This record gives sequence, C-alpha cells and structure tokens, in this order.
Amino acid sequence: MVEPQAGYPLARLTTVRTGGAAEHFAAAGTEQELLELLRWARERSLAVHAVGSGSNLLVADGGVRGLVVKLAGDLARIEADAAGGLRCGGGARLPAIAAAAARLGLGGIEFAVNIPGTVGGAVAMNANAYDGVLAEVLEWVEIATHDGLSRRVPVELGFAYRSSQIAPGEVVVRALFRLSPARPEDVRAVLAGMRERRHEAQPKGIRTFGSTFKNPQGGEGTAGELLAAAGVAELRFGGARFSRKHANFVENTGGASTADILALLAAGRQRVRERFGIELEPEVQLLGDASFPW
Repeated sequence: MVEPQAGYPLARLTTVRTGGAAEHFAAAGTEQELLELLRWARERSLAVHAVGSGSNLLVADGGVRGLVVKLAGDLARIEADAAGGLRCGGGARLPAIAAAAARLGLGGIEFAVNIPGTVGGAVAMNANAYDGVLAEVLEWVEIATHDGLSRRVPVELGFAYRSSQIAPGEVVVRALFRLSPARPEDVRAVLAGMRERRHEAQPKGIRTFGSTFKNPQGGEGTAGELLAAAGVAELRFGGARFSRKHANFVENTGGASTADILALLAAGRQRVRERFGIELEPEVQLLGDASFPW
C-alpha cells in the first residue's frame, strides 16, 4: 500500500496557494492503491477528501483532518473508447481531455478547455462553461468507497446547477464521455476561440481560483457584473483582493491567508446584498475546518 505522508502542505496543491497541511496525504496511481487507502482510513475512522488541481478550492488555514487523496498515474489517464468517446481517470485535467478529443476527431467537450480542474471535481460540481455542461456528455462514472467500486449514470448523480449528490468520502475514479465525430481542424479552431475568449475576460498568471460565486439564476446579471457594480475593487484583506479584470475572481497578491479570502468574500457579498438585494452563493469549495462567514 502507498504509505500516507503526515503533515503534507496543501497550499502547494491549490492554485490560490493558501491553507494549512493535511493530517495524512497520499497519491493513488491505481484502483487498488486507492481502495487500500480508503480501507486504511476506515480502519482509523478518518474522513477522506479527494483533491484535484485545486483550482476551485480553499483549504482551511488550520489544515485538514483525515486523509487527503490525489489521483495520479492510471487514475489520471485519458484513453479513446472503442464505441466513440473518451474514458478518463478522475485525476485527468479537463483542458487535456479537450485537447485529446481534438486530436482524435471528437467533438462535444470543447468547453472543457476553459475548466481548469480535473474530472473528479468537475463531475462533483457538474461543471459548465461557455454553454457546455459536463452532465450532457457524461455516460457514466465509477465511484470508489471503502466498500469497493460502483458505476453510476447521470440520472443517479442528482445533477443541478454547479452541484451533484456525490457524497463526502466518495471518490470519482473514472468517467466515460460520449462524444461525436468531428474534423480535428474544426475542433482545434473552436478550442483556440474559447481560449482567446477566456484570456480576454479572465485574469491569468496570478494566484487565484475559479469563479468565486455562482451566477444568480434570475437574470439580474452575472456574479462578476454585480460585484463590479457594487464597488468591490476597493476591498482588500491582507493579500487578498477582487481581480480588477474580472470581479468574480479573487487574487492572492502575496501573503494572503484563507481567512483573508473568506473575509473578502463576506465583504463583497454584503455589498451586493445592500445594493441589489441579491444573496450570492459561493462556488468555491472549502476543505478543512473553515466556513463562510455569513
């Protein structure tokens, strides 16, 4: 069995670079390694948490109790499926899947090029971008618990806007995406256009995570538009501030803590409530003993 490491610093596994250490941490490269780790945790009554690319994650400054698992090796592989699609490990990154689909002449998952996460997190969050929704191209997922592996189809996952019913301790091991034949050059052109749109609209080259708040569903405007109109650009807590380029992104300008970021989110959310009467709901996920301060 892979031997878990004690006190592993989790900030290095997040794109915003904040947070404390994992009580126990291990990378699993095969199904067998993952199942052994899950049973190891059960024997010690430890909670299990899976992390991917850390692009939508805030880790508590005090760290995370239990076992934190990252999928690697075979569990991050991308393979063509004989029936026409891609079979991807839970640790496979979405932009790499979009690129692989283009090489193989498969269309339908181009939107994934602008989702900087892994399959596991994207399925758990029913990720969407640029009019594409992961649930619409998902055929099935394999999920691991300490009891073993099981396969589920989308109707069994309780998908809703940016959410699913995948429970804590359940780890997405693999997914099959059913795609359509397409000319590789056409898919590559779509990917290039989507990358350009993202670079024009979103900050890059900085320490941040994905969208901070979910977009309201009542047509009042996007979360970024509401935050900008509420004047959040002037807010700053420690090294944390809202991006000048896209107000729904938070930047760690240097030395920010997770507590700084949570205080910033609370202040920005309050301004939107006071000006528009809208309660923004967080999209970023918390790991460890941290909570949203509202």
